[in-house]
Amino acid sequence: MRAAAGAVKRVLFLSYYFPPMGGAGVQRSVKFVRHLPELGYRPTVVTAPIAGADRWSPRDADLASELPPGLDIARISSPQPPAIGGARRRLERLLRTTSPFARWWMDGVAETAPRAGEFDLIYASMSPFETAPVAAGLSRELGIPWVADLRDPWALDEIAVYPSRIHRALERRRMAGVLSTSSAVIMNTDEAAGAARRLPKLAHVSVRAIPNGYDAADFEGPVAVQPDPAVLDIVHTGYLHTAMGLRHRSGGRVRRILGGAEPGVDFLSRSHVHLLRALEQLIAARPAARLELRLHLAGVLSPEDEAVIEQFAYPELVRTYGYLPHAESLTLVRSAGLLFLPMHDLPPGRRARIVPGKTYEYLASERPILAAMPDGDARDLVQAADRVELCRPADVDGMAAAVARELDRPAADRTRPADRRSLIAPYERRALTRRLAAVFDDVLDAADTTGDGRDREAAPPESRSVG
Repeated sequence: MRAAAGAVKRVLFLSYYFPPMGGAGVQRSVKFVRHLPELGYRPTVVTAPIAGADRWSPRDADLASELPPGLDIARISSPQPPAIGGARRRLERLLRTTSPFARWWMDGVAETAPRAGEFDLIYASMSPFETAPVAAGLSRELGIPWVADLRDPWALDEIAVYPSRIHRALERRRMAGVLSTSSAVIMNTDEAAGAARRLPKLAHVSVRAIPNGYDAADFEGPVAVQPDPAVLDIVHTGYLHTAMGLRHRSGGRVRRILGGAEPGVDFLSRSHVHLLRALEQLIAARPAARLELRLHLAGVLSPEDEAVIEQFAYPELVRTYGYLPHAESLTLVRSAGLLFLPMHDLPPGRRARIVPGKTYEYLASERPILAAMPDGDARDLVQAADRVELCRPADVDGMAAAVARELDRPAADRTRPADRRSLIAPYERRALTRRLAAVFDDVLDAADTTGDGRDREAAPPESRSVG
């Protein structure tokens, strides 16, 4: 039963990544459920059970404390199956079979959601992309529209690697098919939204772009730790992707033949590898810089990430923290002398379809940024910002020169806040939630007028893991 006009509307909010997990995907969902009630939407979250932390889903009690009082949360009751890797995982991907995780997640959501109450609309946060077919099935079962929110662009993602070009084409077809049953598709960037609109099966679906952002409240008040004018503290927060980059390079010829990866993509630049080479080059040219530099890496490191640090000529300059709760991570960001923002490399003229979630908080911090980026929405955004050093993702010379310029700045200039307020205002979380609520309004208005398209054939409730 749909709520009457003017009444609070109920949203079935499907999100695997949710507190007590931490990370960028969790932050997006937390901010949406926090601000949606102000806009007339009451979410009920269906999510994973509370379980132990791992590399991709660390625990973060800080984010749980931001949830609004009285939020309805329904957790899947069955335990999550253990992660599968190695030969079995590769075989699943090759055969496009349903993984144990996919079966568990879809079955758990399908069983949990109908018991959570009555709703006006379904919102599905992805990844995991297995959320899409189960949302489509619930939409049909409950007779209400659903909205897809893709934090990553699924089969349109240039950093997703498939066994072959046939697998990528089949996954793109599956993506378009299941999303065509939705009433609206939200992509994370304008570039990704444009690519989705070009899919013929989505011609009748409203495709919008709602990016990640920042919470202005996180940047209120004085900085807990002031930047040190005597030392240039370079800071990176979040994941490094050394292992993925090395794997991709080692299988480069085979991957090119099979066509499972987008041509010309280099993942290794989405790590600290090139920055460390740049620091070695800089110190070789001006040895005194060894006393003026520190590199801080906050995030869960892989063995490959750690090996790169061990091979660095000056490992004593690197400080690692592991995963930091969001508040502590922001304290480190706000005290930085220079924030490092790397992305994967693409051939010139190819535009990336993602913007790293940390981009918006880096900009909001008012600290200088070294952005190593390909063409795309992310580069366009930071290029317009004050106090940004911009280079290509693998440009070691450019990174060394940028760090040298920061070292040569007068101490007073190093600590000067960058002025980016007007640039980043549209990315504040409340503003982004208003855009999400406007999508919900349009979907429900269209449903009242047209019967919401529930006669369309919903995608079958099956899924295959990718990436």
